[in-house]
Amino acid sequence: MERRTFVSGSLAVSALSLTGSAKGAGQTASASAEYYDLRRYQLTNGPGTKLTENYFADALIPALNRLGIGPVGAFSVYFGPETPAYYLLMSSSKLETLVTADLLLARDPAFVKAGAPFWDAPAGSPPYVRIESSLLRAFEGYPRVTPPASAATKEKRIYQLRQYQSPSNADHVRKVEMFHEGEFGIFEKAGAHGVFYADTLIGPRLPNLTYMLSFSDMASLESAWEKFGADPDWKKLSSDPKFNLDPPTVSNITSLVLRPLACSQV
Repeated sequence: MERRTFVSGSLAVSALSLTGSAKGAGQTASASAEYYDLRRYQLTNGPGTKLTENYFADALIPALNRLGIGPVGAFSVYFGPETPAYYLLMSSSKLETLVTADLLLARDPAFVKAGAPFWDAPAGSPPYVRIESSLLRAFEGYPRVTPPASAATKEKRIYQLRQYQSPSNADHVRKVEMFHEGEFGIFEKAGAHGVFYADTLIGPRLPNLTYMLSFSDMASLESAWEKFGADPDWKKLSSDPKFNLDPPTVSNITSLVLRPLACSQV
């Protein structure tokens, strides 16, 4: 197959053109898509893990909610490299509030008091090794975080966090379009509940998109992916010459399985 011709227009314009074209998304396409701050806390085995979890539960998540940021997801890595590590998903429709959250938190007396054991930890024994953060914007066809019903009742659940890296901006736009042309609905039919789908605006390994799916357990995760791959709608979509390209539109995939912490709102 011949290499595709370049997709005209900028990444932003091409992505925004997808507004309203979602098929089977389970959400109404909206111009007010949320922004996400996806943080990774690299930890070490020891007391720092419990200190970080307590900080999330007692200080950070309540303070973020007071700023209007939420729901906030908090997860530990179940299957993935470089453990222990925690992930934090912060969602907001207000970009400025999201990106200045740390500055605003420092002005919150209740947060400063509750978060002191974490924020003021001795330099010789910090609770974490490093924090990495990526700024994401929800797909127009899936504009909000949608926790599974099991999150409200704190039932057993796991999450798969996946990132698709593309070799070019044009390829990235095509892959985003593919989600809007049917992947949202195919995932839901297969039993994989979409929590969020988003473009990475600022972060490593650009261009890429990131999404999260929820399942009750590993058996349901594996079953859902089998159903997804066998779905006639997926076979039709993936064989469409617009998306079935050589080289492919996705050059690398990373995938993690996460478990929610007790304080997670997702």
